[in-house]
Order: sequence, then structure tokens, then C-alpha cells
Amino acid sequence: MKLGLIPVNVGPDRPEAIVGLAQKAEEIGLESVWTFEHAIIPVDYQSKYPYSADGKMGATPETNFIDPLIALTLVAAHTENLRLGTGVNILPQTNPLLLAKQAASLDLISKGRFMLGLGIGWLQEEFKAMGVPFERRGARFDDYVSAMRKVWSKEVVEHESDFLHWTGFKSHPTPVQDPFPVIIGGVKGKAFERVAKYGQGWFAPTPQLDVLATQLEKLGEACAAEGRELSSVEVTAMWFPGLGLDSIATFTDLGVERLVIPLPALGGGNPIENLDKLGNDVIAKL
Repeated sequence: MKLGLIPVNVGPDRPEAIVGLAQKAEEIGLESVWTFEHAIIPVDYQSKYPYSADGKMGATPETNFIDPLIALTLVAAHTENLRLGTGVNILPQTNPLLLAKQAASLDLISKGRFMLGLGIGWLQEEFKAMGVPFERRGARFDDYVSAMRKVWSKEVVEHESDFLHWTGFKSHPTPVQDPFPVIIGGVKGKAFERVAKYGQGWFAPTPQLDVLATQLEKLGEACAAEGRELSSVEVTAMWFPGLGLDSIATFTDLGVERLVIPLPALGGGNPIENLDKLGNDVIAKL
């Protein structure tokens, strides 16, 4: 089982904090580090965060949300083998050509260690601030992923749609990895269909084994409809140390290949000491 840490970009007020977390993660044997993305946090918002009972995300407007790609570039420069993932970036509110360029560049700089996690977004107030329509964000997501694949193809890009009008250009560098791993997050709406159509991986936002088992059944059905095996999708799920070491075997039996541990779940105090404890209490015993 691969183990990762999330998030390394939320909260730090100096670069040394990010570098220290990443280097300690690599030292204790974690496979990857991950980021969250929000360009803004409204002082008040009506949109409902889909993964908490009260509909609110666990961050205040004053929380440092360092840009994921900048944070992971810093990590790439100070580590050797640690994989780098966005968990997840909000694709429909960004420029897909710019993101395709940035993702390919980060994959090159990191020598093929980057995984681009993407979601459709939920915070309508953020879309408004970014000057992007909240409506049809699912359709834009689908179109953008298809278009970005063309940017990474080394071929002349031709893409005409309701949202994009691209013709007669190439963009280099292209990613080191082929296929470049796009990991699609979420469970709402057409999330499983999107994973089956466009994703190398699925980022499951739940640590609950019974819920995850049901969701994997739905993902398997979506994959079958696309003529692919569920095993072709790398499944990443959340894991909390409180679930116990025995639970990791159950995740494995379900087909999960990576467990990502929320940094706050390791407790308060010094995060470096908490990672050392994770290494001794969990990683060393696997």
C-alpha cells in the first residue's frame, strides 16, 4: 500500500515549513505529498461543502492556501523520489491551456513525479470571483480534460468546442510520463463516469470502508460501460490513524492502491515529530 500526506500547502507561512514536511515525509517512507486548492475563501458563503455535515470547509478566510503547483515545485526541488499530487485542483475555473503548460512543466522539473488531481468544484462564490460561470462546469471539465490531452500529445492541437477554439499550435514541454496521470476526485453527479472516461485514477474523499465499497461498485459499473476494467483505475482514498493498522488490509482488499493521511489527523503540536511517530507506529509495521 502506498501512503501519502495531505495537505502540505495549507497553513505554512514560510517555505522552510513546506520543505521540512516534504523531506520528513520522504525520509519516513511516504510515497507522495498532496495539496488542496482554493484561490479564495469567502468571509461568508452560501455554497455547501459536500464533505462535511455543516456544509463548511475546515479553513478560515485567513488560512494560507499556497498555490498547489508553486508549493509542489518547491517540494520537487528539495526531494528526490517523493511523488507530487494535487488533491484536487479545480479545473473548470482555470484556463486549461495554462494549466496544461504548468502541469507538463512540473512533470519535467520533477522528473516524472507529478500527478494532476482534478475536480469540478463546489464553491460558487469562488467561481464568481474568478470571473468564470459556475453553470455547466461539469461539461467544461469534460471538454478541458480532452483538450489538455491534445496539448500533451506532441501533435498539432486542433480542438473546437462550445468552450474552446484551439487550432494550429503545439505546446512543449510535454509530460515525462505517458500517459500523464490525471486523477479525478469526487463522488457527486457524474464523477464516476468522468473517472471511467478520462482518468488514470480516482481520488475518493472518504475514509469510511462501507461507503467506499459502495462507491467502488458504482465506479466499476461506470468502467464497464466504457469497456475498461476497474483495476485500470488507481484508487486513492483517505485514511486516519484512528482506523487502526488492520483497516489497511481491508482497503487493499477493496482495490485501494494509495491511502492519503490528512496532516491534522496526526494530532497537534510539532508536525515533524508527528511524522516521525507515523513512521514508527505505522510505516515501520507495514
